[in-house]
Amino acid sequence: MGSGGEPFWTIANEIHRVWLVKKDLNEGNDLGKEMDAKILVALLAIVFLKFFWVVPMWTEGDLKNKISGHFWTRGSADKNRVLVDQLKQYGVIKTKKVAEVMETIDRGLFVPDGNSDYIDSPMPIGYNATISAPHMHGTCLELLKEHLQPGMHALDVGSGSGYLTACFAMMVGLQGRAVGVEHIPELVASSIENVKRSAASSLLNGGSLSLHVADGRQGWPEQAPYDAIHVGAAAAKIPQPLLDQLKPGGRMVIPVGSFFQDLQVVDKKLDGSISIRSETSVRYVPLTSRAAQLQGF
Repeated sequence: MGSGGEPFWTIANEIHRVWLVKKDLNEGNDLGKEMDAKILVALLAIVFLKFFWVVPMWTEGDLKNKISGHFWTRGSADKNRVLVDQLKQYGVIKTKKVAEVMETIDRGLFVPDGNSDYIDSPMPIGYNATISAPHMHGTCLELLKEHLQPGMHALDVGSGSGYLTACFAMMVGLQGRAVGVEHIPELVASSIENVKRSAASSLLNGGSLSLHVADGRQGWPEQAPYDAIHVGAAAAKIPQPLLDQLKPGGRMVIPVGSFFQDLQVVDKKLDGSISIRSETSVRYVPLTSRAAQLQGF
């Protein structure tokens, strides 16, 4: 459901800073010129955001080069393994734990036929929803890994294809709970079929993995509190029900903003207080109502 990177925002802020310094030194404090500067910076930011949204870290051609000759004709497991290797090479995946779960849960089983399963880009899955780019999955799993220990509870809001919910389930195991909520019934039905084809199928059958039709903004109170919450769509502000369902000592990863968004890391301390930091700049589809999503937001 999302993609993006930090550099565009850093560059845009620096351009804005230099512009304002030049204005103050040479042209005085003119409000109209300051607004011109901000408009320019906004346009530059849009260009950079568009670049990081559209251009993946690598293409399917890059993967073909990594898997020479007849290897490319093999099954999806080979391609998925190379995808994970690329994420490690680019520094997205930093730990063995995340690498293992992304190798185990084959992305190709969660992307509709006709799409390029293994390039680093979000892919449409129908109903104005997407499966996030692999580098965003890797980023979120790294941010949440300490809160996805065996026996813990995890919530995936806007579970879409079911991919990340399946990864969560593999990490928390049979004694834990991984819950996905998605407000499009057809996506929930297809995500269940995706999981059944994956290495997480036994967890679905065993009840430690479940996928539900629900308004993700309200979370899923039945299995709360959660050690880990992932939100796969951008909220204007962090929904209070999700904060309420986050366990003391737990962590939520959520994109926040309208057009320009930050991937925020929300930690609830043991005393119930909240700390928030921004991890990177991203671009996700909005966290909205079912009707608004079906109408194209």
